[in-house]
Amino acid sequence: MPSTSPALLHTMQHIGSLLQGGDLRSAHDHLLAVVDAHPDYVEALRLLGGIRQSFGDADGAEMLLRKALALDPGWAPTLLTLGELLLQRGHADQAEPLLRRAAQRLPQAALLLARHYNDQQQPAEALAVVGPLCAAGQLHPELVTQHVAALSALQRQDEAVTCYRQLAEAAPDNPAATHALAIALGAAARHTEAEHAAQHALTRGHRSAAVYFTQASSLVALGEFDRAESALRECLRGDPRHRDAHDHLARLIWMRTGDAAQSTAMLDQVLHASHGDEALLATKAAVLQGAGDVRAAYACLADAATRAQATPALLVRAGLAALEFDPATALTLAERALQRTPAATAPRNLLAAALLGVGDAQRALEQCAALLLGAPDDQYLIALQTTAWRLLGDARYDAYCDYPQLVRPQLLQAPHGWPDLASFLADLRQSLENLHQRYEHPLLFQSLRHGTETTGDLTREQDPVIQALFQAFDAPIRDYLAQIGHGSDPLRRRNRGSYRYNGGWSVRLRSAGYHANHVHPRGWISSAFYVDLPDGMADAESDDGCLAFGAPGMLTTPPLPAQHVVRPQPGRLVLFPSYVWHGTVPFHAAQTRLTVAFDVVPER
Repeated sequence: MPSTSPALLHTMQHIGSLLQGGDLRSAHDHLLAVVDAHPDYVEALRLLGGIRQSFGDADGAEMLLRKALALDPGWAPTLLTLGELLLQRGHADQAEPLLRRAAQRLPQAALLLARHYNDQQQPAEALAVVGPLCAAGQLHPELVTQHVAALSALQRQDEAVTCYRQLAEAAPDNPAATHALAIALGAAARHTEAEHAAQHALTRGHRSAAVYFTQASSLVALGEFDRAESALRECLRGDPRHRDAHDHLARLIWMRTGDAAQSTAMLDQVLHASHGDEALLATKAAVLQGAGDVRAAYACLADAATRAQATPALLVRAGLAALEFDPATALTLAERALQRTPAATAPRNLLAAALLGVGDAQRALEQCAALLLGAPDDQYLIALQTTAWRLLGDARYDAYCDYPQLVRPQLLQAPHGWPDLASFLADLRQSLENLHQRYEHPLLFQSLRHGTETTGDLTREQDPVIQALFQAFDAPIRDYLAQIGHGSDPLRRRNRGSYRYNGGWSVRLRSAGYHANHVHPRGWISSAFYVDLPDGMADAESDDGCLAFGAPGMLTTPPLPAQHVVRPQPGRLVLFPSYVWHGTVPFHAAQTRLTVAFDVVPER
């Protein structure tokens, strides 16, 4: 490190101002001059590496950061910056040790590492990183969120609530502790308490964007959409680039209007002011794709994706939109992203799907095999693998997708307290209709078209009728586990005879409504339960409104049709592996089609 002369300090302060103002090109040029004059100045090398990364030069960034680390192996900011770059490039094995060292001094490194572990479904590792920091009173909202997410994944939501309640009670004048409690309560689906805690933090003057976002999340779950929208707008006043707030606001406006332009109006304002922020562009594209307009989603990113410095994340987001109408373009985008980040999983997932789209099933199968080594329970990857087998005529497809054996319909028994199934379904229909009345349009980012879907987790609903429903599902689920038995395939090898719910929801389809073909990536066993159907659907000769299995939810060459159909019947529960493609055949009727669905995963 050179001596920090007054002239050098002044130059670095000026560079800091340029970075804060977003003038990366000028900051880059000034840093080049500093590094030329002081080739051993670690902080200049680190900042220059960060800018090179933002310009899309990942190789150049890594070279500069490794040089900085060699000069000062203990400088935590370099450990953090290099670790983050390596994570983005898919080199988690190299990144994790660096970030663990940086986390001893920088909470930001602990946050990055915990988020990585949670994303990789390694909650115990995430807990080990952030648990001690949060227990010691470091209550940054993002740290708390990762801590609570890890505890929730370990089925320890109550422990999270207890922990943060104690911290809040020990420091009643600390609104950050109250906000942390609100985060924990929200994760435990105690949304009324969570909203009250967030409001208390706001009343005490803690009017940060993060608190407004926490409050809005609980208000959405409580169905108080007008208040939720107001809270999200307050959040965006404080942090105009808060991507999750933009996402949530777009969902709310879409539910009320069904209009994509209105849903993205706030995003467009911020994008205009921020000169096309890539992350916000990707958020807008996701909203448009979630609304069903994949061509508009792709057009939103097309110009940015043509730039040589386009980030791999933006290339993948554009590729996901192109995948639904032009697999060849998606393939090109995936390959470009992989040139920059050869070990990253997101572009490899896109590549595998695009290869199926253009008819290269053998190469797609090779990609799936490599990806499944790192994520053997990812149901989407298994679905891609089985699709490749089907295109290749591989007998393994018939074993994994043996629909007559693995798709099991059965009639539910009436729960205790109801004289028969019909009376229970009548009460259940009323309970579910009360929830659906909150919505006017389908949720964004869902596979359903022309209908509505509930937002809260039905498995945690306090309504006694809905609670009785999920209790009644227990016996059929256990029967299913006993019937499928044990084996080495992705379904049976996880069968330990026990399970836990991993989300429950209800769908109400209107005339012309259907579910696009899809899978449940983080499930294990999925379901469909029929509550109420249009007259005659259960006895119809056509497949309208039926549950169809086998048709992929993506373009393939050649196209693959459905292979198995289950006819709906009120009170019928259908259980099946989460990795099998499934969807609902469109129907036309004056009445709606009301269902409940859930996923289960092995109990930890």
